[in-house]
Amino acid sequence: MAAGPTVSKLMETYPGKIRRVVKNYPYKYRDFARISAEASLAANDQGKYWEMHEILITRSPKLDRASLISYAVEIGLDVKKFTASIDSNAYKADIDADIKLAESMDLYNTPTFYINGRQIVGERPFEYLKKVIDEELAAAK
Repeated sequence: MAAGPTVSKLMETYPGKIRRVVKNYPYKYRDFARISAEASLAANDQGKYWEMHEILITRSPKLDRASLISYAVEIGLDVKKFTASIDSNAYKADIDADIKLAESMDLYNTPTFYINGRQIVGERPFEYLKKVIDEELAAAK
């Protein structure tokens, strides 16, 4: 199970008990990584961040500009606004700040999860992450 669906399942399993925070860390050497980060933030402008996020994860590596625009149509975004945002790099400063944060933490792999400070690098099965969350929730009581 990919990180996106795994995390969504965790969010459903622990309603109100865990928080999901996503930071952008587009790989320098991966095609379309930067524009994909822009696309998720442009979708957020229209209240559809998570819908775009899930599509980007499940449809990767098909993340070229034309595909991103088709995904925007699919999830019901105002395509003119969306396209203007990704074409202008409207979120360059935000993405650069996320990259700087990742580098300051010596983080070089995605996905990387932090559960109460416990770092988990790479995709992990639902049951693995659930076990860590259960341990942390028990320790917090």
